[in-house]
Amino acid sequence: MARAEDAGASNGWRTRFFGTTSTADEAIRGHAGLLARPTYRRLLQAEPYLRRSIPALIAVFLIITAIARTSGLIDRRMEIETAAGDMLALTAQTLDIALSQSAPDSPGPDYHLQVRDALAAALPPLAAPRGATIVFADPAGTMVTSVPPSPGLTGRALDDLFGNGQPLTTFGASAGVMDVMLADGTQVFATVHNLAGDRGSVAVYQTKDDVFATWHRDVSVNISLFIGTSCILIVIVYAYFMQTSRAREADQLYAQTQYRVDTALRRGRCGLWDWDLARGRLFWSPSMYVILGMEPNSELMGFGDLQGMIHPEDADLYALARDLLESGQASVDLSFRIRHAEGHWLWVRARAEIVRDRDGTPHLIGIAVDETEQRRLLEQTETADLRLRDAIETISEAFVLWDTENRLVMCNSKYQSLYGLPDPLTRAGTPYEAVMEAGTQPVVQSHVKTTSQSAPQTEDGARSFEAQLRDGRWLQINERRTKDGGFVSVGTDITELKLHEERLLDSERRLMATVTDLRQSRQKLQAQTQQLVELADKYAEEKTRAESANRSKSEFLASMSHELRTPLNAIIGFSEVMRSGIFGTLGSIKYDEYCRDIHESGTYLLNVISDILDMSKIEAGRVNLTLESVDFDDVISESAR
Repeated sequence: MARAEDAGASNGWRTRFFGTTSTADEAIRGHAGLLARPTYRRLLQAEPYLRRSIPALIAVFLIITAIARTSGLIDRRMEIETAAGDMLALTAQTLDIALSQSAPDSPGPDYHLQVRDALAAALPPLAAPRGATIVFADPAGTMVTSVPPSPGLTGRALDDLFGNGQPLTTFGASAGVMDVMLADGTQVFATVHNLAGDRGSVAVYQTKDDVFATWHRDVSVNISLFIGTSCILIVIVYAYFMQTSRAREADQLYAQTQYRVDTALRRGRCGLWDWDLARGRLFWSPSMYVILGMEPNSELMGFGDLQGMIHPEDADLYALARDLLESGQASVDLSFRIRHAEGHWLWVRARAEIVRDRDGTPHLIGIAVDETEQRRLLEQTETADLRLRDAIETISEAFVLWDTENRLVMCNSKYQSLYGLPDPLTRAGTPYEAVMEAGTQPVVQSHVKTTSQSAPQTEDGARSFEAQLRDGRWLQINERRTKDGGFVSVGTDITELKLHEERLLDSERRLMATVTDLRQSRQKLQAQTQQLVELADKYAEEKTRAESANRSKSEFLASMSHELRTPLNAIIGFSEVMRSGIFGTLGSIKYDEYCRDIHESGTYLLNVISDILDMSKIEAGRVNLTLESVDFDDVISESAR
């Protein structure tokens, strides 16, 4: 039951701190992250294209706005023109109806006043368009009065105002409202109506400047707004590109900094950790993946995955997180083994401290260093230290090493036995004075020269001396300074060398006496040597004469042999011719026997001469011996003969 409660508590704790059952807010944020992350990545991918398209989009926007406003202004102008024409036609039609009834039939004494009164009565208040001019002409076409009054028009012909042959004066109301140019060059919209009963005509015209005055103001306002909007957009685009340029430079600086940090982490064989204790997620820097031989991954690592990579005997992350959160400990420093991608274990030392987010979520942030090589070097150092101690212990000399403060570092048993030191004084850190006071000091000391032809100068502080112990043994002690300021001392037992030295001195004395005897013997030998030299000279002369006689003999034998071979060749040749009967028979059997005897004797004599020549070659050393098989019977018969 207790185990069940413990398990429930443990699961509840893990749920509380590692987020296996997250709140609704965390779930929503997690789902939003899942949805927003791909969109954000796509936005990052499309960001360069969007940034490049902004000037084009703004230009398109300005062009569309300009076209729309231009089209609106053109439509507005047409509406104003149409409205002005309608207003002029309506005014002229109203005056035509009214004046056709009230205007005088023919000119009289008060014709001018009557026309003006009739025109004033026929024109409603504020009925005339702004800036419009109304002219009344008598049946003869002479302008009588105008509204507003204009002395320059009265008394002039209507054709002088609009020009001769103008459709307005010819066709009247049928011509409608027309765009015409007055005699003074003013562009106007005008219409002319002929009154009924031949009472004259009425003309209404309005200048274009008055008609389009409002439109011109609208054009000016729209142009000003367009230019202002364009300038504002250009400034915004400039500011945007300046901001993006700064952001790009910041990104490049961040990328360079990140690259330098990653390079430093990779070279230093270390990585950054960010462990979200509440959600059980862990962020690793790319260098950590490199250390473990894994492909770098930007995704967060699950807590269970990390626990599965750590050696079960080294660390329990669940217990570590629980202790950190329950005890309030702010930092952690531990070493553990973690599995490499290739299967072997790496030693990692992690140092981190707890940092809380704005919402209070605890994060364990720190650094992890690969110390596999350091541990291997430490093991090798310990092994080398043990081997060094064993080696120092096994050497036949007394060895002792002191540090820079003259404290004992190590010594072997030979040193301890020679000086009679107790075990407590052989421990590391014992002062030099304490060792010297407790140890047995030598009776006799004599310094030894340490310089030689191979080493003309000794190191600073180096010395060698011989010391005799109380038991009669002799030691040669060599002391040398170490690089760190300490010194090492090696004592060699030279008792045998001392005894040998005494024997050598005795032998030297006997040798000196022997040398004296040898000097006397040498004088006798020199006299005998002189005699031998004289005998050798005589022997050389006799040898030279013998060799000369021998050469003369050899030359004589060689010359004689050559002289004998010539007639023997003729004798042997002619005897062979006579035996073969080339030129006929000899006539008697005895001749054949004589020829055979001559041939055999000549051949024998030739062989003898050849042997003599061979002897000459043997004496000259120019004969090459070869092994051949012979018939022993022939040898015996030849020898017997």
